[in-house]
Amino acid sequence: MRIAEAYGPGKFGLSFELFPPKTPAGEEELYRHLAELMRFEPAFVTCTYGAAGSTRNKTLDVVAGVRQRYGTSVAAHLTCVGSSRDELRGYLREAHERGVENIVALRGDPPQGETSFRPAVDGLSYANELVAMLRAEFPQFGIAVAGYPETHLEAPSPEVDLDNLVRKVAAGADIVITQLFYGNADYFRFRDRCAARGMSVPIVPGVLPITNLAQIRRITSLCGAKLPARLVADLEACGDAVDAQFEVGVDFATRQVQELLDAGVPGVHFYVLNRSPATVRVLGNVRPAAAHVS
Repeated sequence: MRIAEAYGPGKFGLSFELFPPKTPAGEEELYRHLAELMRFEPAFVTCTYGAAGSTRNKTLDVVAGVRQRYGTSVAAHLTCVGSSRDELRGYLREAHERGVENIVALRGDPPQGETSFRPAVDGLSYANELVAMLRAEFPQFGIAVAGYPETHLEAPSPEVDLDNLVRKVAAGADIVITQLFYGNADYFRFRDRCAARGMSVPIVPGVLPITNLAQIRRITSLCGAKLPARLVADLEACGDAVDAQFEVGVDFATRQVQELLDAGVPGVHFYVLNRSPATVRVLGNVRPAAAHVS
């Protein structure tokens, strides 16, 4: 199934994002948790792609494994980092041969130790160029791109950031999946700004339920997402009690997702960090308005 088919009247695009495990034990753990998540019948599952293609083969192994085990549609991430055009084409040919129907097309972050993005020799500089290549040379793929409700860290302004998204959609993206956020008002403003710029593709909110305060502080420091002061205070009040932090995070995510669902979002993309308990709890908690995912 191409990714655009997951959305529309009478449909709800539930999806989960995985990352390639580094060890056989991590892979076993991934599939144990995925079995719990698959009870909610996601429309598709995605897997990330490491800096400079460092997890290229594992990305395809994961999505091909998910497809083989569950028959679920999958999407492989692909970045411009460290790859020539021919290397990107090679990855895309292999992805197609392994049954991947969709690509999450990204510019990608600079490799560890580097502070700015530099295109590879004969490579691409921007995600919209990757989308254009996909549309021109690999039209069989559905395409998702990233959007930033709180503005990409490298963008000089929200307006420039939105201009970049307009270019990605105009190049042929089917959907926009947002970076994680914790203020739904940020998502709603972003969705409205996208509509005002003529974008009619689904703007799918990305949600990461919090399970650990130290962990989420690290993650948000890297992506620029804000943590509401009240949420931080509630997490801090738990002290070092990880189970209590988990409960605070699940409660917040349940309310966040319910509000999004009640507002008629086209789907929700969960960043599950290769674990199931928090997302399973959230999806089990939402009220009948989200019966199609519970």
